[in-house]
Amino acid sequence: MKKTTALLVTALASATAMADINIGISLSTTGPGASLGIPERNTVALLPKEVGGEKINYIVLDDATDSTAAAKNARKFVDEQRVDLIIASSTVPTSSVVAQIARESRTPQIALAPFAPTGDDKTWVFTVAQTNELMASVLFEHMRANNVKTLGYIGYSDAWGDDWHAVLTSSAEAQGFTVISNERFNRTDSSVAGQALRVNRGEPDAVLIGATGTPAALPHTALRRLGYKGLIYHTHGAANQSFLRIGGSALEGAVLPVGPVVMWNQLPDSHPSKSVAAAYARDYEAAHGEGSLSPFGAYLMDAGLLIERAAAVALQQAEPGTPAFRAALRDALESTRDLAGTHGVYNLSAEDHFGHDERARVLIQVSNHQWELLSAGD
Repeated sequence: MKKTTALLVTALASATAMADINIGISLSTTGPGASLGIPERNTVALLPKEVGGEKINYIVLDDATDSTAAAKNARKFVDEQRVDLIIASSTVPTSSVVAQIARESRTPQIALAPFAPTGDDKTWVFTVAQTNELMASVLFEHMRANNVKTLGYIGYSDAWGDDWHAVLTSSAEAQGFTVISNERFNRTDSSVAGQALRVNRGEPDAVLIGATGTPAALPHTALRRLGYKGLIYHTHGAANQSFLRIGGSALEGAVLPVGPVVMWNQLPDSHPSKSVAAAYARDYEAAHGEGSLSPFGAYLMDAGLLIERAAAVALQQAEPGTPAFRAALRDALESTRDLAGTHGVYNLSAEDHFGHDERARVLIQVSNHQWELLSAGD
């Protein structure tokens, strides 16, 4: 009788035990987006290990900055691994193909690039990176202060480049400037001399380069070699150490918006991201060396913080590994309020799956091969 009772208790305990929470992560750790994906991969070790007493497993795959590979990874996550959530990916094009699979499988996705889904995709996709509109707004403030009236543009020949050009052209009249060129290049191009020459001929007051990571340095250095003396702006996608190393002294004076984590040690103590960003920066650099901090790895850290809070809520409603848990996780993410991350404060809703405000941006410039704070987000 005692043996039967013991077996029954064991069986009941097994039946009620929660399964592990499984997270699939597809990153661009090789290819043109590697300078973004590598610090993201390095951050996996710093993510939350458990929530509510339940273990979190992270399954990490490389998508090589290739949309076909990213889609293949996402299929593997949902069909073979039965993950509860997908984090993907490092670039906008790779994030967008994963969104289609997230929607079809009804699996929540957190994008690390500023991918803005539309239609049904929006239901299942959340984005930790700041919107291009938010980051552009602080650039516009700087342009007005420096009397910029004509603006040249060189950007990627993909969704990132298209979106930044759209932001510029839709805001130009209201901001008091005219976009006088629209040159494009591919992420894998080794030269953009022709595009830079055409922009330089227009003699714009300033140029904005709509690119990310190390490729963003190409048009900048090409313009300086041609003798262009005006202001050169970049997007937040360019903010990493590889960009500084590749561009060298030609980048001096470049202006760009970034998340607060980049300048964590210069933020006022009142900034809500300072303590979170400081903790991440110290842990990351302790593992990877002084000066190794990247805002792209910090995006993954914020994804982990969002998952930690949402999973605590979802575990009260369903068991990991089930459609009900995935739905509960999605709903909990959408209900996130006042979560301080390394890149700002997240307030998500059905209408807003980015959740950022002006506290998610600071303006910096390149000075002596380092970042210099121009203004803190407020």
